Amino acid sequence: MEVRGLGQLLAALAAAFFVRAIAGPGPALLPPAEDTETDEADAEAGEGGGGGVPPVTIRWARITCALKNKRGEVARFLLSNVSGEAKPGRLLALMGPSGSGKTTLLNVLAGQLAASSSLHLSGFLYINGRPISKGGYKIAFVRQEDLFFSQLTVRETLSLAAELQLPDLWAPERKESYVNDLLLRMGLVNCADSIVGDAKVRGISGGEKKRLSLACELIASPSVIFADEPTTGLDAFQAEKVMETLRQLAQDGHTVICSIHQPRGSVYGKFDDIVLLSDGETVYMGPAKEEPLTYFSSLGYQCPDHMNPAEFLADLISIDYGSTESVQSSQKRIENLIEAFSNKSVVTEGNNLIAIPEDPELSAKLVRKTTVKKRHGWWRQFRLLFKRAWMQAFRDGPTNKVRSRMSVASAVIFGSVFWRMGKSQTSIQDRMGLLQVAAINTAMAALTKTVGVFPKERSIVDRERAKGSYALGPYLSSKLLAEIPIGAAFPLIFGSILYPMAKLHPTFSRFAKFCGIVTVESFAASAMGLTVGAMAPTTEAAMALGPSLMTVFIVFGGYYVNPDNTPVIFRWIPRISLIRWAFQGLCINEFKGLQFEQQHSYDIQTGEQALERFSLGGIRIADTLVAQGRILMFWYWSTYLLLKKNRPKYQQLLPPLEQDKNKPQYIWSQSEAAFSA
Repeated sequence: MEVRGLGQLLAALAAAFFVRAIAGPGPALLPPAEDTETDEADAEAGEGGGGGVPPVTIRWARITCALKNKRGEVARFLLSNVSGEAKPGRLLALMGPSGSGKTTLLNVLAGQLAASSSLHLSGFLYINGRPISKGGYKIAFVRQEDLFFSQLTVRETLSLAAELQLPDLWAPERKESYVNDLLLRMGLVNCADSIVGDAKVRGISGGEKKRLSLACELIASPSVIFADEPTTGLDAFQAEKVMETLRQLAQDGHTVICSIHQPRGSVYGKFDDIVLLSDGETVYMGPAKEEPLTYFSSLGYQCPDHMNPAEFLADLISIDYGSTESVQSSQKRIENLIEAFSNKSVVTEGNNLIAIPEDPELSAKLVRKTTVKKRHGWWRQFRLLFKRAWMQAFRDGPTNKVRSRMSVASAVIFGSVFWRMGKSQTSIQDRMGLLQVAAINTAMAALTKTVGVFPKERSIVDRERAKGSYALGPYLSSKLLAEIPIGAAFPLIFGSILYPMAKLHPTFSRFAKFCGIVTVESFAASAMGLTVGAMAPTTEAAMALGPSLMTVFIVFGGYYVNPDNTPVIFRWIPRISLIRWAFQGLCINEFKGLQFEQQHSYDIQTGEQALERFSLGGIRIADTLVAQGRILMFWYWSTYLLLKKNRPKYQQLLPPLEQDKNKPQYIWSQSEAAFSA
């Protein structure tokens, strides 16, 4: 009856998990109630670049981002009263020294500034003349770090992204043609069938990864493209190719905004507009190339002949920390430049009080178009994600080879130490010691592998979910099923070598049960690793937390502390310890039916007596498997809840103080004045 009750509980948990997964959250943005069919047709026509991209003009004003201390007081300003404009068909570069606020401004404009209680963000942001709060728009955000599933090829990466993001109504041939067109536009044709690679496996180059990131973001035909320091870590040739790609995208009608530290001269020549920032304030904003040199020349700062203009500008707005005098003089220079640009904007305010109105029909169509995206069905998401997880798991040669070698080596070492155990009284301790280390080795191998790779994969999943590509349920379900064959192989290798070497119970049924117990334990440990990876902020933190938590389960695993002697306040730990249930199942499988040599009347004669003496009897192997299955479902459910709860949250843009709201004209006058200068 107890086993039946546990089985029913497990079935209920599994059913609850899958029902919750299937009924997961709907689309992040719902279509408007009216004109839905027309809007969907419009979106279908434009999706994937078939009809170009709607032009988007972004205007921002009085953007202020303050960092507060524990007392709620402003410690420093990351951005201070920054205004500007980005237009379609033009490449805008945010430039400045390290710590100037360019990445913060880029994140604010893209809505990607991580939420924090220590930040206060205020200002105005307008999309085609409409406040950002009244409608969304499609964006592509290319981060500094390029994260992909390493074992997929470039073409497979793009194809799967297209399958997840493009409409269901598109024919397979149309999707394939669109992917091929993207490969051609991004200059990825020559490496289309090469795996992406990572630190362990050589793949495509850094520049190709950056262009692949762009290609993945371009699938949904975004109107605006944000790129955070796209040349970081690239050599001069690759950096120029990436910037040439961004310039071409701008010429195709996209609004392109990138942050960049100190570009070479040929890269600077590709910019249409620039914003120079220093210590969170605007030093210059307007057309690039010769205009900023002319402007600063009028202030008495002449760019030397044959000098890279970007280097000149970077030196001009950076603090020289060579000496106390140089620090003071450079700070004074920057303050004067900030004041001069601010005064220049105020002088031209009267000529630019009224902003150019946007086409309301175009703006409304843009907002409608960006809100009609729906996710694919649950089973379609599951099928696509299962395919990706399967390819990633089976192609990961280096990891699989290492795990195979470790399984063989561990089995050989343990088998040599416990070589062909007999039936003496001392063999009882040896058998229990062997079964304990077998349970520990299996769990730790599965745990460390999972916590070593899942935090990185979680970052990819968070980004894809933020774009509405799929829900959590299909992802976790596909990952679980896809990794079953490869995850089961290593415990089977371990058991196949160890079992005959140690001369454990010599029947095939007992061997099969041994392999089944360690395999289920391996899956439970992997599920625990997913929870740790979902909980820890970094791979390093996960690698520290996972083994520490497993150590507690090892202590209460049934070998070091007798369950009957466990303090009352800790008796719940053995019940959730996967080590304990695996060890108990292995002991029941091994000791039942064994007869030991008896030299004294108090010696243990049967395996059942040994189990009772160590408080391991009283249940069946099926009970231990059910308990491990229950633990596995608990960890998977915990992972689901953690991933759902810990999805990235972004800082909300608040309006400035009430007394400043009556001056919106000045907001736009600054930017228009600068761009018309």
